Amino acid sequence: MVARLKGRQEPSFSVVPRHARSEGVDACDLAAGYGMVPDRWQRTVVEGWLGVARNGLWSASDCGLAVPRQNGKNAVTEIFELHVTAVLGMKVLHTAHEVKTCRKHFIRMKAYFENAKYPELSDLVAYIRNTNGQEAIVLKNGGSIEFIARSKSSGRGYTADILVCDEAQELTDEQMEAIQPAISSAPSGNPMTIYAGTPTPPSSPGTVFDRIRRNAHSGKSKRLCWFEWGVGEIGDVSDRKRWADTNPSLGTRLIASVVESELQKMSPDGFARERLGWWNDEADSDTDIDLAAWKACLTEEPATEGPVAYAVKFSPDGRNVSLAACRRPDRGTGMKPHVELLEYKPMSYGTQWLADWLTAQGPDGLERWRMGLAIVIDGRVGSSTLVNQLVDAGVSKRVIRTPGSGQMVDATSMFEQGINEQSFTRIRQDALDNAVAHAKHRRIGSDGGFGYESSAENIDTTPVETVAYAYWAARTSRRHPGRKQRMVRLA
Repeated sequence: MVARLKGRQEPSFSVVPRHARSEGVDACDLAAGYGMVPDRWQRTVVEGWLGVARNGLWSASDCGLAVPRQNGKNAVTEIFELHVTAVLGMKVLHTAHEVKTCRKHFIRMKAYFENAKYPELSDLVAYIRNTNGQEAIVLKNGGSIEFIARSKSSGRGYTADILVCDEAQELTDEQMEAIQPAISSAPSGNPMTIYAGTPTPPSSPGTVFDRIRRNAHSGKSKRLCWFEWGVGEIGDVSDRKRWADTNPSLGTRLIASVVESELQKMSPDGFARERLGWWNDEADSDTDIDLAAWKACLTEEPATEGPVAYAVKFSPDGRNVSLAACRRPDRGTGMKPHVELLEYKPMSYGTQWLADWLTAQGPDGLERWRMGLAIVIDGRVGSSTLVNQLVDAGVSKRVIRTPGSGQMVDATSMFEQGINEQSFTRIRQDALDNAVAHAKHRRIGSDGGFGYESSAENIDTTPVETVAYAYWAARTSRRHPGRKQRMVRLA
C-alpha cells in the first residue's frame, strides 16, 4: 500500500493573478529539452509565476512556493532561472540562508552552461565566476545569475531584475531590507521577487515568509502568486493519505519508506511541519491567554535539576491524548519551574505506551514515577484504563491524582497567573503554542472558574490543560523524591 502512494499534484492552496499568457509554458519545454523534465505540479507553479499581464509586465510582482522538503522545490527555481536568463536576458540575484546551499545551486545551474551536449547554452556564456561567495554566471545576452548567502548587509551593491529567496523560511526583516533594494531599479523595468521554502520552524528568527503567506491567505495582495502544499492542523501524522496530499513528489523522487522512518524519529508537530507542510498560525489566534506574556516565558536555559510532575489529559472527544511535565527546581537555585509538552498523540496508539513510559527506568536508574512528584490523569476516555495499567505495574496510588472540576479550576487559574507573572519557563513547541493561541475560557461552576475550549474547530486545546495540570501538580505536591531527575524530555 505504501509503495503505491502517489503525491497530489494540485496544491492545497493557491492564489494566481489573472494573466493574458504565461512564459512558463516555454520555460518548462526549455528545461525538458535539457534533461529537467518538470512534474505536473512543478509546471503548474512555473506557469503561475511567469504569468504575463496584457501590458507585458509580470502579473505577479511577488511569487511564493511552500512545499515540504525533498519534493523538488530547487528544480522549480532552476527551470525558472534558466528561462528568464537564457531566453529573456534578465538579471537574477539568487540568495539562500546558507553559503553551502548557494554553492550547490550554483553548481547545478553552471552544469547547464558547461555541458558539451548543450553548445547553444555554452555559446551564451560571457564568463562564469567560481570564487566562493562571489559565484556568478554572466551571459552575452545580458542575462546573469549571481549567488549570495544572506546576511544583514549582503545584497548591497547588487542590481537585478529578479530576486530569488531560497530557504525563505529563514528570511528575516533585516535581511530583506538589505536585499530588496537590489531590484528597485530593475534594468528590465519588470521586477519580481521569488520566495521558496518550507513552513517557518519555531526556532527560526524568520518572519518574512510567514507574512507573505498570510497575505496570500488574506486575499488582499492582488499581485501575489502563491502555491502551498500543507495541512491545516497537526492531526493524525500517521495517515498516509495526508502524506500524499502534501507531498507532490511522493512515489517518484520522495520514497514512502523514508517518510515512514521520519515519522518514527520526529515529534508529531515536527513531522507535521517538515513533512506535512503545517504552519503554526498564531497570528490567526483567538485566545483568552495573554500571548505577549506567554512569549515572555520562553527560555533557552531551562532548569535541569529537580523533581518532575507529570500530567496526562485525554481530549473530550476521545481522539487525542497529551503528556506533559513540569520540573520543580530546588529552592535556592534561582531557577523557575519549567513546563513542557512531552507528547501529543491520537488515541489510536492506545494508552499502554503511557504506562510503559511512566514506569520505565529514567536517566537516574529508577522508575520515573518513583522519582516523580505526581501523575495527574484526567479525561473521560482512557483515564480509568491508564490508572489500572499503572497500578498493575506497581505504581503507588498515592502518586496518582484524578482531579475533579475544582482541581481543574485551580490548575488553570494557577497556570494563567504563572503566565502573567512569568513564574515558569517554557520552550517553543508548535502543538502547545498552537493550542494556547486558540484557548478560550470554558466556564466551570458559578464562581468564575474556567477550563479551556478551542476557538477553532480544527484545533485541540488539550495540550494547554495538560501543561496546566503539570504545573499545578509541581506547585502543590508535598512529595520529596530522594534523588533528582536530570531529564524531562522523552528519551
